[in-house]
Amino acid sequence: MNRRNKIWVRARVLPDGEPMTIYGREAWCLRRLIEAGEKGCTPIEQPAPRWSAYVHDLKHEFGIVIDTVHEAHAGPYAGSHARYVLRSLVAILEDNETARAAA
Repeated sequence: MNRRNKIWVRARVLPDGEPMTIYGREAWCLRRLIEAGEKGCTPIEQPAPRWSAYVHDLKHEFGIVIDTVHEAHAGPYAGSHARYVLRSLVAILEDNETARAAA
């Protein structure tokens, strides 16, 4: 698949981060984190196959600060899950949806 056909966002960390383009699931993940605000996201609430990998890439490839909070859960598969909370202030400059609408 051509990258131009994927989900993408052009974003920057405020106040003085350089613009960066993020593609695919990482772009999807960043959008979910921005929308969630202080509440954050869990893979239970926002199902996706590899949340931890998307968060890892956003942190280590793009320098975005995201906290991982471990929460216990009950049920037949009791254990814990992660809640990811965006701590960087990120501005979306453009994305595949706004670019398509402008064309």
